[in-house]
Amino acid sequence: MASLLPRIEIDTDDDPRAAVIWLHGLGADGSDFAPLVGELDLSACPPIRFVFPHAPAMPVTLNGGYVMPAWYDIRGSALVREEDATGIARSARAIEALIDHEIQRGIPPHAIVLAGFSQGCAMALHTGLRHPKRLAGIIALSGYLPLADTLNAERSQANLATPIFMAHGEQDPVVALDRALASHQQLTLQGYQVQWHAYDMEHSVHPREVADIASFLRRVLGRASGTSIA
Repeated sequence: MASLLPRIEIDTDDDPRAAVIWLHGLGADGSDFAPLVGELDLSACPPIRFVFPHAPAMPVTLNGGYVMPAWYDIRGSALVREEDATGIARSARAIEALIDHEIQRGIPPHAIVLAGFSQGCAMALHTGLRHPKRLAGIIALSGYLPLADTLNAERSQANLATPIFMAHGEQDPVVALDRALASHQQLTLQGYQVQWHAYDMEHSVHPREVADIASFLRRVLGRASGTSIA
């Protein structure tokens, strides 16, 4: 078995009974969203292990071949043209290995949330909707659905009803709002339960969004653990 991605882990309390695997954006690393844990109101949740993996460094075509942390190559600003299917599949396997690792540590898949920002959002959607076991939820921030044409053939029946939290900035110059809306529309048309949010921001995270993410986690992880839901 290949080695797991390097990562930062933060437990909200002893003996975690749920996990959130949070994927960073292009050029960042796992430390990017680690400080967010302390800002989330998780009072109605069981103890959670937050896992923030670091993507490997690779040349990115859109950035002139500059080597940076990336889940896959970006070959053009249109994002969904000439997609790096090989890179996406490679990262999906690495993320699946992290999910399997949490299951081996005693956390059931229905108590695991996949989350991601920007390119990490794309990987969370791609991997989560294809995962063979039911997950607690997917958090998709400021990103889009990659390889959308293959989803219908490859999606997992286990995650057809998995709740999806999808959020985007109304002035996002990196991933255009229209691209996120198109992804939202496709997911909805294919029967997924998508909770959509738009915020007055660019390619970032809004304070209101942090509160909404916490509410989503309380709902899906409270249900997964059998605790009361705030």
